[in-house]
Formats: sequence, C-alpha cells, structure tokens
Amino acid sequence: MVTRLSHTSLLVNDQDKAYDFYVNKLGFTVHTDAKMPNGFRWLTVTAPEAPDHEIVLFPATSEANGFTQDVRDALQLLLDKGVMGAGVLQTTDCRATYAELKAKGVEFRSEPKEQFYGIECIVTDGCGNWFSLTQPKE
Repeated sequence: MVTRLSHTSLLVNDQDKAYDFYVNKLGFTVHTDAKMPNGFRWLTVTAPEAPDHEIVLFPATSEANGFTQDVRDALQLLLDKGVMGAGVLQTTDCRATYAELKAKGVEFRSEPKEQFYGIECIVTDGCGNWFSLTQPKE
C-alpha cells in the first residue's frame, strides 16, 4: 500500500543555480547533496514547513541522468524557454514575500494581484521553472 509521496522531481538546467534559488533565496534546507558513482549529483531540498517531502533538483541535461541525447535536447529547449510550470509556492504575505525576493534578485513574470483564491504573483527559478506564489484567501 502506498502511504505518501516522499519525493518530487523538478527538472532544472543548472543544479548550482537551482541550489542558489531554492536554498539561498527561498530558504529551503538541503536534505541531500551527494555524488553517485556514475557522477550523477543527487540534490534534494525541503521547504521549511514540509521537511518530510524532498524536492529533487534533477539535472535534466546531464549525461549521467540516463536520458537519451534527444530527450536531453528537448528538455533543454523547454527549460531554456522557461515553460516548465512546477506548482504553487504558498506564503502568508504575498506582497512582502514578493518584495523580499525581488530585493534578492529573483525574477518575476507578474506582480502580486488579487485573484478569487487569494493574492498571487508568478515567480521563476531561473532554471526553467515558474511557480504561482500565492497567499490563499482566509
């Protein structure tokens, strides 16, 4: 019986840049950062309030990931275009988080705006993914 989802992979085009974004800018914690025998870097982070759910910062274009060259090329194209939507990052204050991250050099596709579900802006990780940064309605 499956009991929970323990890991989620985010395809990234640069693990070092992803590390900087998720750890130094968002404040996530590194759970594992290890090299496997084939040279593959297993890098996982966790969100502050979800320490039991690891996010794998998966190197989509590395030869060590097991993908064929044509798959790596296709993923590189999608990541370079920044079209890999990854989910929702929840915050208690969207406008304050926007300002804090903007001051750290984080790029946004939109400013905070009222939506029917709360306040939202769109943030990019600089590694090919975008997220809804959302403060849910109370």
